This record gives sequence, structure tokens and C-alpha cells, in this order.
Amino acid sequence: MLSDKTRHSILEMQKRYPDKRSALIPALHLAQAEVGYLPLETQQEVATLFDIDANEVHAVVTFYDMFYEEPVGKHVIHVCKNVSCMLRGADGLLNALCRKLNITAGHTSADGEFTVIASECLAACDRAPMMLVDDTVIGPVQEDDLDAILAEAKKGPGHPCPVDHAEAGHA
Repeated sequence: MLSDKTRHSILEMQKRYPDKRSALIPALHLAQAEVGYLPLETQQEVATLFDIDANEVHAVVTFYDMFYEEPVGKHVIHVCKNVSCMLRGADGLLNALCRKLNITAGHTSADGEFTVIASECLAACDRAPMMLVDDTVIGPVQEDDLDAILAEAKKGPGHPCPVDHAEAGHA
């Protein structure tokens, strides 16, 4: 169940748009930041706040790989799998990263530290092959860079929420 603060922020955010449904994506970010992911119960709660069918919310959640239906690690690593990155070795990079963490893409390391996601275009083709580590674009990346990238990520706070309560209208 979402906190009163998050519910209030979502309702306030809706007032900033001519059509309150325009606030759905930032509202989902707020809900995910609080819960850690977006289970069906949270999706239903957000749908209720927007007076829309839960299936509409679920369609948004499952369309974007920035939303998680299952718990994720403290750090989320998106490895681009689009054509520019693939032509420059993203497959090998993704496989090496997963081997290092002893997981497969879409899963979280046993220590709960990292989740690896094979993502479509991350809009940095000039840095191919590239990855998004929490909110940092890194590339071009070589397999030899992975240890340093993982060590540096561990020093950071984890994957951030792109929306905060102050922006949503809650002081």
C-alpha cells in the first residue's frame, strides 16, 4: 500500500496536466521508488488514483523496461542490445557481465546488489557498446572494464527515481 505522502504527490501531480493521465509515468516512478518495484497490487492502486483500468497501467509497466514487476537489485545495469551495440560486441559484453555476476539477463545477483537487463536502444549509439549503470551512461565498454564498472557502481547510492515528491507538488 502506498503511503499518504506518495498518494498525495500523485494526486497533486495530476493537477499539473490538462489530462491527468499524462502524469501516469511520473506517478509510476514515485510508486516504484517507494515500493521498490510495481507488483500488481501497486499497479491497481495507481490505476484507482487515475480512475482507469488496471490493465492500462499494466500495459505501461510492461512496455517500459524502466519499470520492474519484480524486486530488483540495489544497482540496475541496462546493457544496450540494439543494432549499433550488437555490431560492436554487446552480446559478448552482456554474457561476460552475467557470467561475472552468476546470473542471466533479467535477474538479480545472489547478494541483491545488481540486476542486469538487456535493453533496447539506450540512445547512445555513438558510445557502442554501452550500458546504463543506475543513471550513468558508460561506453564504449570492453569486457576488461567490467570489474572497475561494478566496483564503482557499488560506491554509489543505487538506481535513482527520476521524480521526487518536491517535483510532484509535495513539499
